[in-house]
Amino acid sequence: MSRDFDLITMGRVSVDIYPEQTGVPLEDVTSFGKFLGGSATNVAVAAARLGRRAAVVTRTGADPFGRYIHRALRDFGVDDRWVREVPHLPTPVVFCEIFPPDDFPLYFYRFPKAPDLEIGPDELDLDAIRRARVFWVTGTGLSRSPSREATLAALEARGRSGITVLDLDYRPMFWSSPIAAARHIAAALPYVTVAVGNLQECRVAVGEATPEGAVRALHDAGVDLAVVKQGPGGVLGSRLSTAERALVPAVPVTVVNGLGAGDAFGGALAHGLIAGHDLTTTLTLANAAGSYVAGQLACADAMPDLGQLTGYLEAAR
Repeated sequence: MSRDFDLITMGRVSVDIYPEQTGVPLEDVTSFGKFLGGSATNVAVAAARLGRRAAVVTRTGADPFGRYIHRALRDFGVDDRWVREVPHLPTPVVFCEIFPPDDFPLYFYRFPKAPDLEIGPDELDLDAIRRARVFWVTGTGLSRSPSREATLAALEARGRSGITVLDLDYRPMFWSSPIAAARHIAAALPYVTVAVGNLQECRVAVGEATPEGAVRALHDAGVDLAVVKQGPGGVLGSRLSTAERALVPAVPVTVVNGLGAGDAFGGALAHGLIAGHDLTTTLTLANAAGSYVAGQLACADAMPDLGQLTGYLEAAR
């Protein structure tokens, strides 16, 4: 049996098509770059770049873009054994527009349904999920069946052992309503030890749009470590089991593309939690990783290794 994984993520994958011209409407763009994408996938890549043994549970179509995803994952050092084909659905493609510093519209082509929402409970390697040091799921995975049931089955099997993370990851186009999202997220929260989200995601998930209110509500829902991202306002972390609290400022950056910053944050957060760093150190590394990637065009391709991240953080101080 192969050795256990530091991190297993489960959820979205895509091929991201980014314009090579910034500040230009999509209809006027003349050339594009192709990149690996999808929140859960990017988090696995980010952790692998930091030296962690990572794998992702997801699905592609039986098409050239699906083959590209397998190749890209292997090139990034992410185990692809649980990336399987759904023959009747195409691999998702995502286009974006880039208007720095804070406007990055996304256009998801996940029709008629994304393969990553076709993960079924009976397809999961629950033993590997139980043994992973960190297991990471996303709100999007709760948006449709059978992915919703698979996500809950994995969380129940995990039984709050180790570090179990829910990335709130709220994308309104994937849900029928915010009320539906809140209901299904509420069903998952008792099974996780860590919840991560920005203020909008916290408002949808637990009805609180202030950092302090969101932290309290997440703790009340059973979450030990609540991490509330505030963009330029930094990040607030609160851990019940150790009575740790940290408000860590953002790392200033000239934003090129903000779309991969949250996933870089997630990979570095997982790395810090595995390493056993204190909360301030962990969130400082995560903020720096998000800042690093926000200063570049790509997402997965831009994830820093530990040397790059450490050097970037030292230069910013």
